[in-house]
Amino acid sequence: MKTLQNPLLLGTVGGAHGIRGEVRVKSFTADPRDLGAYGPLTGADGKRYTVTSARLQKTVVVVRFSEIADRNAAERLNGLDLYVERAMLPEGTGEDEYYEADLIGLKAVSTTGETIGTVLAHHDFGAGELLEIEPSKGASVMIPFSRIAVPEIDVAGGRIVVEMVAAGLKDAILVREGDEQGEGEEDAASTGDGTGGR
Repeated sequence: MKTLQNPLLLGTVGGAHGIRGEVRVKSFTADPRDLGAYGPLTGADGKRYTVTSARLQKTVVVVRFSEIADRNAAERLNGLDLYVERAMLPEGTGEDEYYEADLIGLKAVSTTGETIGTVLAHHDFGAGELLEIEPSKGASVMIPFSRIAVPEIDVAGGRIVVEMVAAGLKDAILVREGDEQGEGEEDAASTGDGTGGR
């Protein structure tokens, strides 16, 4: 994305709504109607979109952009990701407040302090949120993103703490001090147990 220095995904267009150029958007903001509260959005296409109205309808927000005049133009936005500059969003005020994008790149450590790897991605496939961890050796693994599996998130300190058993991980994935490549050849098991989000 050329126009944003630090883009943060706020929503995805799901399709046209009606004949006046409105679109259905899956919003990732705490209050879905706040989609336009942080200024104009930038599409993955590099174009700017200004929200003029947003109303809830079931699980999506019906949005009108000043740049979109009719249904034909709205249909061309189907599947478009909408971003805002990270600096436009307020900082979390509580200890347990952060943006999902802030998790990417954090070091993942066990409750005993041993390195597991780095947070690669956050996923929500509908059965519960997952974090994808990239260990120093081997393929990436998915762990449930729940308070039980991830009891501590320290964005300022650059790490998350993972409870190995609750996350369904094996000790073989751990990197002990002085062991750059990790121990063992086993891959960690992934358990998407649907325990829900944090």
